[in-house]
Amino acid sequence: MTNNFAKTFLAENKETFEKISEYVFYHPETRFEEYSSAEFLASECEKAGFQVERKAGGIETAFVASYGKGSPVIGFLGEFDALSGLGQVPNKTSFEPTELNVGHGCGHNLLGTGAFAAAYAAKKYLEENNLPGTVKFFGCPGEEGGSGKTFMVREGVFNGVDAALTWHPSPGNSIMSLSSLANYQVYFRFKGLSSHAANSPHLGRSALDAVELMNVGVNFLREHIVPEARIHYAITNTGGISPNVVQADAEVLYLIRAPKVQQVDEIYKRVCKIAEGAALMTETELAIEFDKACSNYIPNRSLEKILYKSLQEAGIEKPDKDEISFAEKLWSTLSDGEKESYLDILRGFGYMGDGSEFEGKYLSETISPYEPSNEVLAGSTDVSDVSWVVPAAQLTASTSTLGTPLHTWQMTAQGISSYAHKGMLRAAEAMAITAVKLLTDKGELEAVKQEFNEFKKANPYTCPIPKGVKPSALK
Repeated sequence: MTNNFAKTFLAENKETFEKISEYVFYHPETRFEEYSSAEFLASECEKAGFQVERKAGGIETAFVASYGKGSPVIGFLGEFDALSGLGQVPNKTSFEPTELNVGHGCGHNLLGTGAFAAAYAAKKYLEENNLPGTVKFFGCPGEEGGSGKTFMVREGVFNGVDAALTWHPSPGNSIMSLSSLANYQVYFRFKGLSSHAANSPHLGRSALDAVELMNVGVNFLREHIVPEARIHYAITNTGGISPNVVQADAEVLYLIRAPKVQQVDEIYKRVCKIAEGAALMTETELAIEFDKACSNYIPNRSLEKILYKSLQEAGIEKPDKDEISFAEKLWSTLSDGEKESYLDILRGFGYMGDGSEFEGKYLSETISPYEPSNEVLAGSTDVSDVSWVVPAAQLTASTSTLGTPLHTWQMTAQGISSYAHKGMLRAAEAMAITAVKLLTDKGELEAVKQEFNEFKKANPYTCPIPKGVKPSALK
């Protein structure tokens, strides 16, 4: 009955959800500047009968939409931020960047809309059956490089939630059962003295030299950290474009990842020492600004099992001829390396098979078996911090051609395709079915909470973002 209800409701409102996805797609905004997307989604929640709290946790583009009374409280996590440099005209099989060049290369227009659709379906079920319980849709900004949910966790936005559900677009259909890498993102700014680079270089102190020396030092550090760790950097200020001027100001942004927050912190402290050494060598001043952080993801196996069964109940429909043709053309745009690595992308979302079911295909037509894994995803997500304070589970639904890497123009190009919207509604249906099970079956929810409480007793949570750090837009 639950399955039929969710499927019917989503089918009846299919056009509405597709239009919401398209609106967010055509209004791409980067971290913590999602003013149009956040307001549009919040307004759609109000139209659907939710009570909306804007500026949740003191964040301009965060909101919480609530319906119902009492417990249990089931939350849905929605994202809607885009990425710079990934603007792309949709439904094209060649690279055609938009003038703004900001785009949904990670499918967050689908993610946020799908999570809202699931929350709306669960709300309708409570409403029509006059049942107790509360449904909450969390509008979560700044996932891409901003860790918006981590800031929200720090401010207590998720307090009182009994379970949280979310999903992510990808080329496959599975439960996202892997842990993830924790991370810190930090600015290192050097200040020196400008001078004429030929006439009086001895009077100058180069901040750019300090950045370069720091980067060399960190490159040597890479050999002496845990193999799973990653250190990325971008020089965000080179000090100008005049080579005949000693650069007085320069800046580098570092993203440090490792399986555990403690490991990230240890590496971060060593990176800071290298930066201090670079400042000493160049006689420049160093300022360190902590930008954001997130923890490693904690899977809840009990909740994942319910979500997997719900995904099976939702099922998957075969792609039509036009969708297959579009996918084949996009496949041809991928590099040989991307084609050869298509299974690695799926495994990052929890797939554990040998790929035999994909032979001769360009789109996934199956739901992968659920196999809990202790492996760690070579990436990060701010859903992780929610999972430390609330039992959480994630699924992925196929919205793109096999082999499509996230954060590419090809991913953006498929963002509002018919196949992508089918995947979005499949994810919404699975999450809605799961929510109703949790709202109506005390035994199911109790098992989820018991597993979470056992973990929490042995693993107290500390937010990795210091209290004084505030969310900020791209600089």
